[in-house]
Amino acid sequence: MPAPPTFLRTLCNLRWVAIIGQTISVLVAVHVMGLPLRQAPLWAGIAVLAAFNLFAGWQSRRLQGDRPGWAFAHMLVDVAVLAWLVGCSGGISNPFGSMFLLIIAVAALALPIGWVMATAAACLLGYGLSAAYGIPLPHAHGNGFNLHLWGMAVNFVLSAAVVLYFSTRLVAALRQRERELAMLRERFARNEGIVALATHAAAVAHELNTPLATMTLLVDDIAELSDSAQVRGDAITLRGLIDVCRDRVRGLASSADPGTEPAVDPQQVIDRWQLIRPTVQLQRAIALPSQLRVQPAVGHLLQALLNNAADASLESASRQVDVALAVEERWLLGEVRDYGAGFSESLPYQPDALFRSSKPDGMGVGLALSNATVERMGGHMQMQSAASGGTRVLFRLPLLAASGQLA
Repeated sequence: MPAPPTFLRTLCNLRWVAIIGQTISVLVAVHVMGLPLRQAPLWAGIAVLAAFNLFAGWQSRRLQGDRPGWAFAHMLVDVAVLAWLVGCSGGISNPFGSMFLLIIAVAALALPIGWVMATAAACLLGYGLSAAYGIPLPHAHGNGFNLHLWGMAVNFVLSAAVVLYFSTRLVAALRQRERELAMLRERFARNEGIVALATHAAAVAHELNTPLATMTLLVDDIAELSDSAQVRGDAITLRGLIDVCRDRVRGLASSADPGTEPAVDPQQVIDRWQLIRPTVQLQRAIALPSQLRVQPAVGHLLQALLNNAADASLESASRQVDVALAVEERWLLGEVRDYGAGFSESLPYQPDALFRSSKPDGMGVGLALSNATVERMGGHMQMQSAASGGTRVLFRLPLLAASGQLA
């Protein structure tokens, strides 16, 4: 989504509208209505404002963000030129003198209260000077008051248009801010749940060290003492699974310090997952450089998505899961597809929701943790329905962030 224009750029756009309107007003007043105006001072004021707006447009592209001081300085130029033009075209009798109120309204919608008060003071001073030292127009017999009324009508239309433009922008900005705050609150609640879950997981990992060590000794004894080849084979497989569990438990402690956990090979992560879920028919489409290594968090992301996909497929009496990984320019692209029932109407896709699952025995943390991992690395994850049934989970990660390198 493109960034919204800054207040200085908005002022530049409005100033061009004002310059065009002032030009048309002078031409109509002089050549259509035949008013005896001194054209040289008016055209000089319009030319100065146009030259300043060229500089203001160049400056607004160089400045990062809005600066109230600069905005106030720009509006001082607008006040000075407006006072000059009003003073040279009738002074206090000019119906466009109320345009000073429009400058105050624009400042009130975008600037802090201190700068608004300063702008109001400048407008009062400009209006006073134009009234005190303005050049009065010769008395126009017959329709002078009607001319003033027409000027007031045009002034009202212009003021209403500018105030409407700024008020709608302000309402849109407030609504966008509310949506962002709601999203931040949801993410904060999710992150609080993740922190609580991580604390509990660390405690459980500490408690699991002893039983895992005991299981390792027992499995080794069974493999050594058993006379059955099948039992020995099962014991070897069980020993491999225990080693995976032990490594994962130890990884919980080392993951707190990113420098202590080495990068992993995505292909080995998938191979290890296949060892844990041997009954799943995994279809791979992996096109990665052989030397590519990724952060352990990416490995956890792959395992979480594969586990979710395997569970969804098994619920629909299917054992197939598809995984695809590729590198495109500076992005790591991934896709995991299941052959399950697809989206649940009673529980729509909510990647930020913790402990909410459509599976009877699900914990409701897989997608939330996966989405948090992708967001932390500056990537994006989305969920789509597959054409022939099932669900596709796609993610994009910046390659430098995924590999743990600095941009």
